[in-house]
Amino acid sequence: MKIIVRTISVAVLSATLLQGCATLEVNKQPESLYKDGETSFRKGNYEDAITLWKKVKESYQSPELSAKAEIGIADAYFLNKDYIESAAAYEDFRKLHPTHERAAYALYRQGMSYYKEINGIDTDQTPIKNVLSSFESYLRQYPQGEDAAEVKEKIRDCHDKQLQYEIYVGSYYLRTGSYSAAVGRFEEALKAFPDGSRQDELFYNLGLAYRKDGRKSKGDEMLERLVREFPASRYVKDAKKMIGKQ
Repeated sequence: MKIIVRTISVAVLSATLLQGCATLEVNKQPESLYKDGETSFRKGNYEDAITLWKKVKESYQSPELSAKAEIGIADAYFLNKDYIESAAAYEDFRKLHPTHERAAYALYRQGMSYYKEINGIDTDQTPIKNVLSSFESYLRQYPQGEDAAEVKEKIRDCHDKQLQYEIYVGSYYLRTGSYSAAVGRFEEALKAFPDGSRQDELFYNLGLAYRKDGRKSKGDEMLERLVREFPASRYVKDAKKMIGKQ
């Protein structure tokens, strides 16, 4: 009987202690929770920081503290490489706080979240389109923003990736004998990226596609333009061999 009573007493005591701990956690002030989140964030425990800051956000006690928690959650997702979640969190922050002092930063980081999702030129182009949408919006809204220089660089890089993709698809059409489709793809790329960094490669492939499609004079025109405008290009030697050939 003593053993049973002792067991029950221990169980009751344990339950009481657990209940006390739970009450302490529930009653912890949002400011303390936020600081705990900062500690976890600094240590790289991003998931813990997110959990704590979500509690701060859900407390609705202070708009300013909630905003700090929201941007902190987005940063924690980003540093934890959860880029889909971070993009959504930054977008939510901007919608809730369009005039906040960190709205520009949130838009920049939203674009960077999309940028981190880019895997290669032969994959889904949606992340690239999302990057361009975010960063073009950034330059319209914050032309003198502190991240404007990097935003412009990333836009140029995304345009280059788009051009690479168009050349990749057009080259596939060339290899498979779909010459008209290749011509169409390269022509559209030339219109879309008139100042692209891969113009010599584009001229060469378009010239080759024209010739394969039976339009040799048009092909030679592109190849001659390549030789004239990009004399140092690695494609010039092969272009010269083709020009004028039947």
